[in-house]
Amino acid sequence: MLPVTTTSCPECEHGPISSPVLGRRDFIRVLSSSAAAVAVGGVAGLSPLARARAARAEKQAAAEALVFELFGTMDADQKKKLVLPWDHGANGGKSLPARLMTHNGPAGKESVIGVGYDKKQVELLNRIFHSIANGEEGYRRLSRNGRFDNSGDFESIGALIYGEPAAGKKFSLVFSGHHLTIRCDGNSEEQTAFGGPLYYGHSPSGYASTNVFNYQTKAVNEVFGVLDEAQRKVAVMPGRWRDGVDTVKLPGKGATVPGLSFADMTKDQKALVEKVMKDLVAPYRKEDGDEVMEIIKANGGMEKIGLAFYQEGKTSEKEPWTYWRLEGPGFVWSFRALPHIHTFVNISSKIG
Repeated sequence: MLPVTTTSCPECEHGPISSPVLGRRDFIRVLSSSAAAVAVGGVAGLSPLARARAARAEKQAAAEALVFELFGTMDADQKKKLVLPWDHGANGGKSLPARLMTHNGPAGKESVIGVGYDKKQVELLNRIFHSIANGEEGYRRLSRNGRFDNSGDFESIGALIYGEPAAGKKFSLVFSGHHLTIRCDGNSEEQTAFGGPLYYGHSPSGYASTNVFNYQTKAVNEVFGVLDEAQRKVAVMPGRWRDGVDTVKLPGKGATVPGLSFADMTKDQKALVEKVMKDLVAPYRKEDGDEVMEIIKANGGMEKIGLAFYQEGKTSEKEPWTYWRLEGPGFVWSFRALPHIHTFVNISSKIG
């Protein structure tokens, strides 16, 4: 067992950050209802979003089955410490449930994988983490080259279960570490990408080649480089980085978002933004990325998305922006490059 360690990130704002998602959909029910729909009308009888969700649920079966297996190996003492009620922390609906928080370290000392779980369970958890990444390259990026940033290794991040991983039940397995929050939830959160808000980052500057997400900075900077003077006047603005529910609200259907609208870009510029979207979702399962795009379509399409470049502190010709945000109905992808990468993501197709 590893000792409990505390991650360090001087520039980070400490404490959990969060953003709400709505509703639920049980994993088993999705599989059975999707199968029934296909039997009656075939795949063509489903909406694009429903097809994406059915494919995602089917592909996720292996990952969620591993969560079921993990839960089955836990003794009573572990379940008392590491399995929390589905609505834990909700305070009768007045507060955000703990399962939807994002974290910059393990959510409590007992949740540290090398402390709270035995060797076989650690192996299961590692397989689950691999299964929600897009192959070995996706795992390399999400694990920050296997070091999990300042967490140091896989056993030093945390894992908590909310709900009950069993047929007909809602559950969410939440991994959290330094610059990391990611979930495996069997589609228990309805109409929501990734099972809830994501948080990812890496300690080197986002402009540095040593940052595993540098390719995302490059893709975004390519968009910045092709904006003309008039477009930059709309897209570039001062700002102060924040992430979380209090300062990065999930826009509603009629919301006006800051920055340059995708609809006002040239064909070539749109193609670059679409490439950025592909690069952003690349570390995650293809089915998760497909669902993100289908949710965007369901909420009005890319034409409803705006992009803004924010300049906070010192910038330069080589490092022209501090953070960048794609934002639209039911969609926030907020990406900070300086002084290092922090990214907050929240995507839902159930919006007001």
